[in-house]
Amino acid sequence: MIFSPSKESISSLLNLLGRLLCLLGLLFLVPAGIALFLGEVPALFDFLISLFITETAGLLFLLFFPYKQDLDYSLAFLLVALVWLILPFFSALPLWFSGHFKSFLDAFFDSMSGFTTTGLSLIRDLDHLFYSHNFFRHFIMFLGGQGIIIVALSFSQKASSYGVGLYVGEARQERILPSIISTSRFIWTVTLVYFIIGSLLLFFLGLKAGLPYKKALFHGIFLFMAGFDTGGFTPQTLNLGYYHSLSLELATLIVMLLGSLNFNLHYFLWRKNPKEILKNIETRTFFISFSLLFIFLNLTLALNSKLPLLELFRKGLYQILTAHTGCGFSNLTVSQLKSWAEGSLVFIIIAMALGGGVGSTTGGIKLMRVGLLFKSIVAEVKTWIFPAQVKMQEKYHHLQDFLLEDRRVKLAFIVFFFYLLSYLGGAVISVLLGYPFLPALFESTSASANVGLTLGITSPQMPVLLKLTYIIQMWTGRLEFISVIASLGIIISLFKK
Repeated sequence: MIFSPSKESISSLLNLLGRLLCLLGLLFLVPAGIALFLGEVPALFDFLISLFITETAGLLFLLFFPYKQDLDYSLAFLLVALVWLILPFFSALPLWFSGHFKSFLDAFFDSMSGFTTTGLSLIRDLDHLFYSHNFFRHFIMFLGGQGIIIVALSFSQKASSYGVGLYVGEARQERILPSIISTSRFIWTVTLVYFIIGSLLLFFLGLKAGLPYKKALFHGIFLFMAGFDTGGFTPQTLNLGYYHSLSLELATLIVMLLGSLNFNLHYFLWRKNPKEILKNIETRTFFISFSLLFIFLNLTLALNSKLPLLELFRKGLYQILTAHTGCGFSNLTVSQLKSWAEGSLVFIIIAMALGGGVGSTTGGIKLMRVGLLFKSIVAEVKTWIFPAQVKMQEKYHHLQDFLLEDRRVKLAFIVFFFYLLSYLGGAVISVLLGYPFLPALFESTSASANVGLTLGITSPQMPVLLKLTYIIQMWTGRLEFISVIASLGIIISLFKK
């Protein structure tokens, strides 16, 4: 039997959607204030007009759809899915008004890419974008990395009955503290402390690299937002190659590694046992997968490149880490990355597909699931080796010791299957549109795993169908398919009612 929501609960859902639109409208005041301070008058009007449109839409939702009852747990998933479609739609308005996009669809593509911390972009003439517009691109990435619902819950005074559904629907499986609100506030506390330290570090390194004071300050903020939230937007077309700075590259590696960690691990590092990072299944899985991919990547690069070994090491290290953490920064141009041998690109694709920690800002299958699947294979092999009367109990450590249960393995495999289906599905669509398979798979994996690395397929000139495909992949990948699948079931039930 499929759950079928009542008219009252649908009205409440749309009321909550209206509240979130009003909150988004207020957030437009931040880039508007920067535009006012910097004297960027056209950008100021872009944000004020967008604010007016968004607030009007939000107030109409509040006016016509009163809050009548708390949402059912299942209906919370539908709210999450809608929020992650509608808020990027309205956030596309100031980007579209900027004049740097070929169409509103392209602006919506970038807005979705920002919120989902993907980093693929269709913007034109990025190097001449207003500071306030550039700040907004990174600001929505900053909000999306922590989670739109996490932002809203952080302002709440009490947890509603459906709060857990919203939290889980936004691909947050683990609660750090006893309540959802305290967990949300801890996530933001961690983020803001890192933001202050990280932005200042990147600011000083920018000055050292020769940037003027204002550019160094804004670029430090931009790079931290995109790095910690593993998003990959950059303020310049040349990406990290613009700075010609090894120290900036190393600093961004540290920032993106912090962003790829489970927020539960941050909690243990801050308040409990820092040694947890050495024992945790996620960090151990990351170390093994990163080491293997890095070794194989460098072997293929050494066999197919004439670059000095130190330069190969630097490029290979950065590409594997930015892919594995889901960040999407690059110290290579698109043409340089395209020139790599296909074998090298395969390892980048695998790193993107795996992703970072559960409950982090990164995307992909996630290290916890990869670790559990590997553990289940080991457990199965042991049953083949040892006598039938020997009882085998496989364990894993994540904050504490757990027995490997079939239910956890099954859930890990289901998510793994959906990601694999998305990676291959997007690639097939690209191939049908005339693109070669390996670049198509690279781009599709980058979109669905919310990474942002590109071989040049993503551009304003690509077919509309492919733009829509990547938008859907970014959306479903960020929500780990949970909210989307649950929402489809609810929508089907409405039509069957």
